[in-house]
Amino acid sequence: MKKPPEEKAPVDNTPIVSVESIKVEPMTLKVTSYGVVRPKYETDLVAQVSGQIVELSDTFVRGGFVNEGELLARIDPSDYQAALIDAQANLASARASLETERAQGKVAEDEWKRITDAAPTELSLRKPQLAQELARVKAAEASVLRAKRNLERTYIKAPYNALIESRSVGLGSFVTTGLPLGKVLGTSVAEVRLPVADNQIQFLTDSGNNAEVILKGEFAGQMQEWRATVVRSEGVVDNMSRMNYFVAAVQDPYALTTNNKNNEAKALRFGAYVNADILGQELAHAAAVPRYLVNNNQVATLDANTKLRYQTVNIVRQDGKNMIISDGLTDGDQIITSALDYPVDGMQLALPGQISEDDDSNVEPESETQLASVED
Repeated sequence: MKKPPEEKAPVDNTPIVSVESIKVEPMTLKVTSYGVVRPKYETDLVAQVSGQIVELSDTFVRGGFVNEGELLARIDPSDYQAALIDAQANLASARASLETERAQGKVAEDEWKRITDAAPTELSLRKPQLAQELARVKAAEASVLRAKRNLERTYIKAPYNALIESRSVGLGSFVTTGLPLGKVLGTSVAEVRLPVADNQIQFLTDSGNNAEVILKGEFAGQMQEWRATVVRSEGVVDNMSRMNYFVAAVQDPYALTTNNKNNEAKALRFGAYVNADILGQELAHAAAVPRYLVNNNQVATLDANTKLRYQTVNIVRQDGKNMIISDGLTDGDQIITSALDYPVDGMQLALPGQISEDDDSNVEPESETQLASVED
């Protein structure tokens, strides 16, 4: 007649896990880098003749854009114009003397033809005198060329399409030969030196030659992107950083040759700091998996019967917090993101939505289910 013991409902101890669906798709590997934008060409303007600055262009100011051959400044040409006239006069005199000497030589030659008992000498035919007059003409021609060149050098012109970085003279300044006048930066091509670690080159196609680069930088509080191309490798390893350096080129960085109202926003300014993504090898099937979910080249997945299955995967590279996997996973696989105390391949698992509300009171405390984190 003793009262039987009270029966308790069975407790479901199936571990509850959270999962995430994996997406397998074509992927392009990227190598990240950074650098400072610099012009490919930069030139110091130097006076090649002496004189006073008598004219300055309105665009010859810091930040001004100039076209190739555009006049920037002009040195007083009066002395050089006079020197050219003097050189031209000397040339005319030398040519006249040359013609006179040629006539005298012809007369001497005709006279010696009448003499039959003696042979003429070079001096008697006035050949040395003729050679001397020819030399004087050539020297006079050289003087004219030199005077013309000096006169042309009084015009300071832009050597190419450029941005004025600095100007060190003003209107009325007296300059001497070799005095700096300013500095210009070519706006046709900009370059960025990109450091790349040696172990990252293996992910680039053809060791990075002609690789496409996406430059990213912030301007006016907004992120901007520019397209560039690797044009060369410096071919040495830096002694200090032990990095390889690639040089990426950007055509028309200031967008001066395109008809676009947003050119100001799209301009890639010299001196700007940018981050770079160098596009490398292309994978037909790849997936990015958080690094902490990969252990000994295996990933825990949940099969169709909600059982634990370990999948062996092929790791291509480690990209920050993720592992790039090329083989071992298929699109739609459920990867387990929860940490299990005693995982065994094939063990039964459950998802949070599979437990009914009626059984909530019979399920052990949620401490048995630990959500994954970077620390786990």
